[in-house]
This record gives sequence, structure tokens and C-alpha cells, in this order.
Amino acid sequence: MAVMADLDKVSDTGGLKAEALIDIPVVIDGAERKLYVTDDLPTARGLKHRGEAVAVYFHESNRGQDFSEFPYAVEEPETLDAAYAERVYRRLKGLPWNILETDRCVIRETTPEDVDIFYKIYSNPEITKYMEGLYSDVEQEKQYVREYIERVYAFYEFGVWTVLEKESGEIIGRAGFSYRQGYDDPEIGYIIGVPWQRHGYAQEVCRAILEYGWRELGFERVQALVETENEPSLTLCDKLGFTAVEELEINGRGYFRLVKEAASQ
Repeated sequence: MAVMADLDKVSDTGGLKAEALIDIPVVIDGAERKLYVTDDLPTARGLKHRGEAVAVYFHESNRGQDFSEFPYAVEEPETLDAAYAERVYRRLKGLPWNILETDRCVIRETTPEDVDIFYKIYSNPEITKYMEGLYSDVEQEKQYVREYIERVYAFYEFGVWTVLEKESGEIIGRAGFSYRQGYDDPEIGYIIGVPWQRHGYAQEVCRAILEYGWRELGFERVQALVETENEPSLTLCDKLGFTAVEELEINGRGYFRLVKEAASQ
């Protein structure tokens, strides 16, 4: 849906012209906020200094100005998608993106505040039996998350996200996509805390994020690397429609590489 915005200055044809300033309403947790879009560098800097969320409107008349300090820019702000405007606002304000919802879960970007709960989930040895644990130092893990937000979420606009149970609001695990060195295909991964296992959450969440990968991220193929002894994950991959294409060894441990094509959904 396109955003209906009030334009401070418009041309005779209804389009924007130089020195335009738009404030686009966005709703965050039930409260209305504003994303500002301007084509004027001093105005953009003034709004940013005031603590506002600012995106740049690019056109032929202002391409000589250095807007490099502003990470988001648009060329047709009057048709800016409302969902995208909210995501730009969230990124500029350091708020997590809401990725998707399933019947029972909410999947959103991870925040440093999630880390304390992650340590409780990872404290069960069943969780780290087939995957790496967290840093031994909590603050080091939180710093890793901060850097992940800046370097992965902001660059790829996807990654490994936090999974919450919708009814209780509790964090129950993590799921999402990543790239593994040496492979071109994005890789799906998940963790569901032991108290919530065997209730179908993993399958529900993974099906939803696969669909998100096809529809929103344009993935054509997704891989999964699962240890050969990890029967629950192998069973899940089979239910999701993955096919084993090779067996390999990583750091002395055996893995199956499984692949699912977008056309096979």
C-alpha cells in the first residue's frame, strides 16, 4: 500500500520538486511516529540532529550534494510503501524489524536484550549437542548481536531472527537464514528451546520463513547442513521437502547437505 503524505512543496503536476519535505506517518507498537523525507542536505542534518528518522529524496537537482551520512534514499517518495517506511524508521531508530507471524509465533530481528534469554535456552545440553554455543561472556555476546544488526541485518535485510510464542510473548528460540563460507545457497537454521520442543513449533516456523525466503527475498534454493546423527532435524527437513545431495565432514563431524528448490514448495 502506498503512503499518503502531505507535501510541503509540490510541482504543478503533483510531483515533488527541490526543497521538498514530507513527513510520513508510521505506527510503532500502536503509537504514531514520523519518518521524514527531504531532498535538502541542511534540512536532513537538522532533522537528524533533532533525533528524527530521516531518509533522502534523490532527484536530478540534488545529486551533487553529499548525502553519504544518510543510509536510506528514495526516488519516488510519494509512492513509498507503508510497510517499507515502517522498516526504514525502525532501522534508523535501532528498533527490530518484525519479519512475520505464524499462527502461534512472532518472528522478529534479534536485539541485545534477547541475549539473557538465549543463555537460558542454550544452558540445556540438548541445544548445544549439534550446534555451537554462545560466547562465555554475556557482554561479548551482546556486542556480537549489535555488530550483527549493523553488518548483517542492515546489509542483507535478513539473518537469524528471534522466535517468540505469540500467546505468552516468551522467547522460545531462533530461526532464519545465513550464508556459509564456500557455499552460494542461503542456509536455513533454527533452535527451539527444550520446553517448547515436540509441539510443532520448529516445523511451523521453518515453513513460514522458507515461504518468506521465496516470496520476499527471492531465493531460488535453500540448503541445510545437518549432522548425520541429528535425527530430529533430519526428520524435520524431510517434512519440509529437503533432499540430501551429499555427505561431508566438517571439523571431524559428519553432515548431510540437504537442498530445497523454490519450485518444490
